[in-house]
Amino acid sequence: MPPVLNANMADAYLYHRAVQFSDTDMAGVLHFSNYYRYMEEAEHAFWRSLGESVVVKNGDHAVSWPRVATGCEYFAPARFEDVLDLALTVSHVGNRSVSYEIEFRRGGERIAIGRTTAVCCTMSGGNFGPTEIPPSLREKLVSAAGVPEDSPPPATESLTGPSQ
Repeated sequence: MPPVLNANMADAYLYHRAVQFSDTDMAGVLHFSNYYRYMEEAEHAFWRSLGESVVVKNGDHAVSWPRVATGCEYFAPARFEDVLDLALTVSHVGNRSVSYEIEFRRGGERIAIGRTTAVCCTMSGGNFGPTEIPPSLREKLVSAAGVPEDSPPPATESLTGPSQ
């Protein structure tokens, strides 16, 4: 199947998260590593909103989504008790992988943007390996991406903006 790409933030799944004291560093700023935890929380909530989980039992094995790439760029600090709005967008659906973009906002101000790519894997007997995304899950991801499967890909972007 052809990959599906999305560059439309209007199709974002919204997740809200307050910064806890234990998530901050000695300067009272959200520690960089916790942005990744928050991205994962948003991803799990997104899957639940689809009626699914990040681990789906399928007969004698399970399907899950290990990360193969992540990144986060920071524009302004988040602090204890800030309420953050995380907008998760499905940016790409491939045959075996899905990519997300997660925009962090505080009161409308963009403070960070993260990206992650996960590969669909079957897990059985303590082992795992890549597999095609099951059709029922792929259909939900494509629908969440909000673009038809034959849409042309958008211009490639780095974390800081469009490439030349």
